[in-house]
Amino acid sequence: MPEGPEAPEGLEGLEELEELREWQRRLRAQFPIVTGHPDLVYLDSAATAQKPQAVLDAVWAYLTTTNANAGRATYPWANRTTALVEEARDRIKEFLHDPAPERSCTHFTSGTTEGLRTVARDWLPEYLADGDEIVVPVADHQANISPWLEAQRLLARQGVRVSVVEMPYQKGSGDYDHRALAALAGPRTRFVAVTHVHHVYGADMNVHRIRRAVGPQAVICLDAAQSVGHLPVSVADLDVDFVVFSGHKALALPGSGAVWARQARGPKFRAGGWSGTPNTAGVVSLAAALDWLDAAGLDRIERWTMALAARLTDGLRRLDAYEVLGCRTSLAADSTVQRRQGIVAFRHREITSGDLGFILFSHGFMVRSDSHCQGSAGERTGSVRVSLHLHNTPEEIERLLDVLRGLQ
Repeated sequence: MPEGPEAPEGLEGLEELEELREWQRRLRAQFPIVTGHPDLVYLDSAATAQKPQAVLDAVWAYLTTTNANAGRATYPWANRTTALVEEARDRIKEFLHDPAPERSCTHFTSGTTEGLRTVARDWLPEYLADGDEIVVPVADHQANISPWLEAQRLLARQGVRVSVVEMPYQKGSGDYDHRALAALAGPRTRFVAVTHVHHVYGADMNVHRIRRAVGPQAVICLDAAQSVGHLPVSVADLDVDFVVFSGHKALALPGSGAVWARQARGPKFRAGGWSGTPNTAGVVSLAAALDWLDAAGLDRIERWTMALAARLTDGLRRLDAYEVLGCRTSLAADSTVQRRQGIVAFRHREITSGDLGFILFSHGFMVRSDSHCQGSAGERTGSVRVSLHLHNTPEEIERLLDVLRGLQ
């Protein structure tokens, strides 16, 4: 990770957290499940995020005043529901800073996994031809690996041979090796699947370098499950063709998510099959969540969670019993290399990750402890993952470190 951008000014000390303290206290108070359980600390936001009161209120108001099916009737409740769904499509484009919203499209899904499979099933086979190559990130989440391999097998049954190129990674850090990728990419490299923020290492995967590595014509599909709702995401800056994300990781209800398609390279994206009843409550919750996140300030959310992650990694590096996964040179609080985006995975050298997860919950900490659905080229041994959001506090991190110190 030596080539990552420098950390934002002030991140290395307490100044960042103190500057944002009052802002964070006000927003933390808006999470009823957090304030209602003061003895518990939720550290699993990468799996699913908790919901602020504004999102819950929006869903309650919809279900008690307007609930109807969308696009299938002409009475007022149905018309209003249809309008809410269409407004949410436009809201997603605005949230992603879409520079050409009149050309792009938004398709609602149940989450990132379904969204990636929709691109793989309904769009990719039409785009690829015999002899083409696709790049697959084999050390990322299985949801960003399996769909592309399924598409390859589907095409093979149709007599279309597509080669899979494994995304190269930098040794020791988990970052994409964009130089090695540039050497692997050629004129038949037609499609590249990438991840914005790694779900185990917490690294921003420097997707802006991928376009230069693969050239101007290849289609890039971005798994944004760990970035949308956690940091600013701008498709105006990232020259990608698809952005896929989950609503439930972005403060919305479970069963909500979306595919944004630029509609600039390859055939037009259209989800196949008959369009059934949409998850209207989920769509309403997603629009409300995006409004709340914009009002809170995604740049501040990112600064807060990165600062907490820096405190945690700095504490862990001082404890000989633990190994932190991913880039080693980013562990110190005063490190100038790229920071972890609120996700820190680590192992105890003697206690299994499953046992450590149980021990931590006995002290009130809810963490993820397993292999985190990583692909075959990823970690072979389980780990504990701490994933943060703006409702977490420096005091919670210090309490966690105290417990971990006691296990040395």
